[in-house]
Amino acid sequence: MRFTLRCVLIAGLTACLPLPAMAHVVLAEPKARSGSYYAGFFRVSHGCGTSDTVSVRISMPESLLSARPQPKAGWTVQVEHAPLDTSRQGEGGAIITDRVAAITWTGRLPADQFDQFGVMMKLPGSVGPLYFPTVQTCVSGENRWVDIPASGQAWHDVENPAPVIELTAPDDAHHHH
Repeated sequence: MRFTLRCVLIAGLTACLPLPAMAHVVLAEPKARSGSYYAGFFRVSHGCGTSDTVSVRISMPESLLSARPQPKAGWTVQVEHAPLDTSRQGEGGAIITDRVAAITWTGRLPADQFDQFGVMMKLPGSVGPLYFPTVQTCVSGENRWVDIPASGQAWHDVENPAPVIELTAPDDAHHHH
């Protein structure tokens, strides 16, 4: 576990306390049912040190069936598309030949504040982890939350873990045949 030194002022004295470096970009709801519609909120709770965040670029996994960004007041949103290896049938029978590859919000988030960036997505039918490599660009420097743990490795064992959703199988108890 890495620790960062955080200095605080207590009763006029400065005390430096080691605090766990929990400053990752994470999803507000890290578990979701496979195949469902899911509104994912990527929580950004810090800048690059004391430097403000000016853009957040989230890469979408190829298995996502759709991804739509939530607009944010004061931020511009850019959606990047990439061709699909094989076209697939979308909602209403439309043939889909490209996908949302990445979504970038550009604006300003002070380093001492947090915010979240929303994406409505149609999750794939698979189970297991779904990773969203994220690059947080600041006025000075950047954080690349792009590390994907190897199989069997814990998420927090990598230095800059990518945000992840754990896809679970739909609960069969709720299905009436």
